[in-house]
Amino acid sequence: MRPRVTLKLATSLDARIATASGESQWITGEEARLEGHRLRAAHDAVLVGVETALADDPQLTARLPGRPIDQPVRVVLDSRQRLGLESNLVRTARETPLIVFTVQFPSPGLEAAGVRVIKVHAAPDGRPSLSHTLAALYGEGIRSLLVEGGGQVAASFLRADAVDRIEWFRAPILLGAEARPGVGSLDVALLGEARRFRRIAVEPLGSDLLERYERL
Repeated sequence: MRPRVTLKLATSLDARIATASGESQWITGEEARLEGHRLRAAHDAVLVGVETALADDPQLTARLPGRPIDQPVRVVLDSRQRLGLESNLVRTARETPLIVFTVQFPSPGLEAAGVRVIKVHAAPDGRPSLSHTLAALYGEGIRSLLVEGGGQVAASFLRADAVDRIEWFRAPILLGAEARPGVGSLDVALLGEARRFRRIAVEPLGSDLLERYERL
């Protein structure tokens, strides 16, 4: 058993999430970002890879005006436990739950800061096994998971056929081939091997566009 997984992408028209130098704030506009917070509030947990956590130092909380919110559990895939004790995620771990999945023995420093560290089997690439991670999250009571990236994490969930829904925010800009892709390599050699989804809604959000997809 595993949670229902929603992949959130916020990209340029050519599916890029950052410039070649790593600049990414903000590709999409305020209305799209607000909808992103609503998505967080609608899920039991939100997940990123450690590269995104290190680059952006996010809070991964749902911040909506005018009403209290039950915050999602924050989840980081961090094979070598590189997440710093001074990061926003770790500093707030006692207020809003944070789970770090690793392939090493748990770091006493992270655990002392209130982080739940769970060791799982390693995938062939050395990263935490997604099947074991998802099973562990289900065991923690997580029934819906929002995956926010980055590109390698998005690709790993797609390769594992573990994405049930895509929420794709597109900004009306082009960044080019040198920019960083929203989805990494999927190892697709033939069109018949492509992961296929059905578009179920299209919604304008200011100058951006939100496309919703479900797996076939």
